[in-house]
Amino acid sequence: MLPEFAEGSPLWESLWSIGVFLVYLLAASLIYLLMRYVERKLEGRRRRTRLIRQLISSLHKPVFLLIVTQGIIWALATPSYLFSWHPVLQEISIGVAIAIAAYGVGLVVAAIVEWYMRSRGIRRKAQIDEGLIRFVRRILLISFYLVGLLILLAYYDVDITPIIAGLGVGGLAVALALQPTLGNFFAGTQIVSDRVVRVGDYIELNDGTRGYVTDIGWRSTRIRTQQNNMVIIPNSNLAASVITNFYGPTMEIGVIVNCGISYSSDLTKVQEVALDVARKVVAEMDEAAKDFEPRFYYEEFGDSNINFWVWVQAIDRLASFRLKSELIRQLHARFGQEGITINYPVRRLVYDERNPPLLPGSPQ
Repeated sequence: MLPEFAEGSPLWESLWSIGVFLVYLLAASLIYLLMRYVERKLEGRRRRTRLIRQLISSLHKPVFLLIVTQGIIWALATPSYLFSWHPVLQEISIGVAIAIAAYGVGLVVAAIVEWYMRSRGIRRKAQIDEGLIRFVRRILLISFYLVGLLILLAYYDVDITPIIAGLGVGGLAVALALQPTLGNFFAGTQIVSDRVVRVGDYIELNDGTRGYVTDIGWRSTRIRTQQNNMVIIPNSNLAASVITNFYGPTMEIGVIVNCGISYSSDLTKVQEVALDVARKVVAEMDEAAKDFEPRFYYEEFGDSNINFWVWVQAIDRLASFRLKSELIRQLHARFGQEGITINYPVRRLVYDERNPPLLPGSPQ
């Protein structure tokens, strides 16, 4: 309602309308700041308050938008020269409220489902798959947005029955046209739901591509290589590939160093020295898994050496490179101190002494 001094004056009515909007804007800002303050106060609290914090975090934007948009509509409805627009403004007000409500309810339901999934993972002491959480959240938001759109159309007396039927026929045509895209989408769903790979895993594909998974999207998966390059792989290609996940089932990875020693070496001594070096490296390096006992085995009689391997375990893929390098360095140094020989490639030639072969430069 307009005060008496403002009635009939377009200037005063416009100023009063602006004042109404500023009051709504101030109220929305105060409520927004209050909700953010409560959210920060609840951050880091016990698990019971985590749901409340997530709900507040999901609601502060829809509440702010609802108050501001309603303030704009009521401010426009205040001047007398816009009275003829009141029915239109009322319909717009309800339509905006329906849209923002669908947006807010979608965020609230997504927050509740996310809280439930995280709480279930904590109770079972299982690692939470962030990719799966993001995927479920996206599906829920899109579903609520579509429902809100249908409710909005129904409110404006738009017959949604042909739309739903058309969506069925059109959806089939779109599915055929977007078959590669949909194939990537469902492949990404399979990757996330089956937990084939997760964000942060170090993987290697059968074509030699290797690196850290940085994101699993709707269409593609991004892998950061050791050269700090980004490789983008369509999800359908990733699902059809043979994948080695170096972070599954655990992040610890075996490190094997192959070597060979001369046939004249004392094999018992070589084994004792190699294990002593391996235990020393494991004790000194943070990259080594401390609960894994180093192993030593002879493998074969080679052409020039008796081959063996030493097996230790690193805490992850990145640590395995330094651990292997240090183990090779210390084995080489210790073998030199102990007089243990690692032969170069050797060939023994046997010939008839009565008819020796002609050497280069010898007389015919």
